[in-house]
Amino acid sequence: MDSNNQIEPCLSRKSSEGKPQIFTTLRNIDLNLLTIFEAVYVHKGIVNAAKVLNLTPSAISQSIQKLRVIFPDPLFIRKGQGVTPTAFAMHLHEYISQGLESILGALDIEGSYDKQRTITIATTPSVGALILPVIYRAIKTHYPQLLLRNPPISDAENQLSQFQTDLIIDNMFCTNRTVQHHVLFTDNMVLICREGNPLLSLEDDRETIDNAAHVLLLPEGQNFSGLRQRIQEMFPDRQISFTSYNILTIAALVANSDMLAIIPSRFYNLFSRCWPLEKLPFPSLNEEQIDFSIHYNKFSLRDPILHGVIDVIRNAF
Repeated sequence: MDSNNQIEPCLSRKSSEGKPQIFTTLRNIDLNLLTIFEAVYVHKGIVNAAKVLNLTPSAISQSIQKLRVIFPDPLFIRKGQGVTPTAFAMHLHEYISQGLESILGALDIEGSYDKQRTITIATTPSVGALILPVIYRAIKTHYPQLLLRNPPISDAENQLSQFQTDLIIDNMFCTNRTVQHHVLFTDNMVLICREGNPLLSLEDDRETIDNAAHVLLLPEGQNFSGLRQRIQEMFPDRQISFTSYNILTIAALVANSDMLAIIPSRFYNLFSRCWPLEKLPFPSLNEEQIDFSIHYNKFSLRDPILHGVIDVIRNAF
């Protein structure tokens, strides 16, 4: 009889009910027996496996006997002072070893198992373009095995409180008590225009600036109400021609028109490499600041890997 076919009725049995058959099969198998099988296979002997698992050779032998009942195959044949696996055991080892590795990777809360784990860092597209190159280099230096994923921000507080994402980096303000944050950096506000804008040749022409068409950035969050109020007091008569939540759209519009906009200076430094943009000097505006923070669920700090990633990101800025 072909021994490779013996596993079919034991592990791969299919029924018209589909998936429930898998659970029925697994319920009838003590997964500890598979660990013992792997130990005997890898260490090529019952005595050696017993030492590794801190069990008696008798307990190992009894477990092998139980496996022989499940799988109609001797699995291991005595050879000298050790054992050698049968062809069926070799076939079985291929799948069991992969399965145990997957389980170890999933349960790796201490980060000692060198397999990939995914860490999700949600950002807006513009913030991601600004900070993720720095974050990627820092994390890969300390945790080269980690896989990073950058999902969008939809409902920030819900994403964090429901553990739908590990981290969020933005200038938002959270009221949920389970969400904690640390400021990564503080940015100054600047007034921008396109290269060649006539205002660049004028010195402190406040009236001309007020009369120019402005693009208004609409950041979300109550923590910006004070900033918006102060900017409004600086430019009480400015003419708003366009509003947008998308800072990329604003930069593109300014670069292709005579409109002006107020944005954080780091975004100006980034976007000026893509579009012909210039800064208009306005000292009182340049004193205004905005914070960009890393946000996370406070219970995530129980995870040593995620805790370490947060520290790495904070130290990168």
